[in-house]
Amino acid sequence: MLKGKNAIVTGASRGIGKVTAKTLAKNGAFVGINYNKNKKAAEETLKEIQNKGGEGVLLKGDVSSSDDVKNMIDLFLKQKRNIDILVLNAGIYKRNKFIQLNREEWDKTIDVNLTGCYNVCKTALPHINKGGSIIFISSQLAFRGTDHGADYAASKAGVLGLMRSLALELAPNIRVNAVAPGTIDTDIIASYTKEMRKKRAEEIPLKRLGTSQDVANAVLFLASNLSSYITGETININGGLYIH
Repeated sequence: MLKGKNAIVTGASRGIGKVTAKTLAKNGAFVGINYNKNKKAAEETLKEIQNKGGEGVLLKGDVSSSDDVKNMIDLFLKQKRNIDILVLNAGIYKRNKFIQLNREEWDKTIDVNLTGCYNVCKTALPHINKGGSIIFISSQLAFRGTDHGADYAASKAGVLGLMRSLALELAPNIRVNAVAPGTIDTDIIASYTKEMRKKRAEEIPLKRLGTSQDVANAVLFLASNLSSYITGETININGGLYIH
């Protein structure tokens, strides 16, 4: 589906980003694997891709740093002359109550989750091919909020505002969309007990937690020509828990 395409996935050393990078590579894309601190995990992602016959390159960088982002985009462009697919997945979620949330923590979440998207889009945009696809990873909390992470919910709502605006500005040359995962079985819910996981699954109409592959499949669809008449949209991946 993506043969000959060049993709960058931010936050690709683990979780949704890792599985997304592997899925794009499996479908023929050359993938830039962005990571910030966990080089070993990123190397494992690249190795798994290469073992399946895929290709990619490691891109170290903190998306909240414009200098880091410039360096990683420059490195990618030394491998490939341009970009076709940009997946903006890097993010942090600290689960802080608002009353306990200090300004430094607020700024850090906004800097990574929202300004990070600005930094990567701003730097990569001149190199994205006509017909390219930008895909933001948002969250169901962007719609419904949360009582333990107002900073995260606000950042992910901002991501959707940025996505919709870019969809209008970049049409018809580049499509811009988002996916909004619900409860996905990643390290974000690693603290859930067996009972908590079971209770959460029972609350979901499809009676299971989501997987990183569920999200990656939607990203693959939005990255491919199968979604060539879709822009400015958000695909909700939540098993029917929140229906908009």
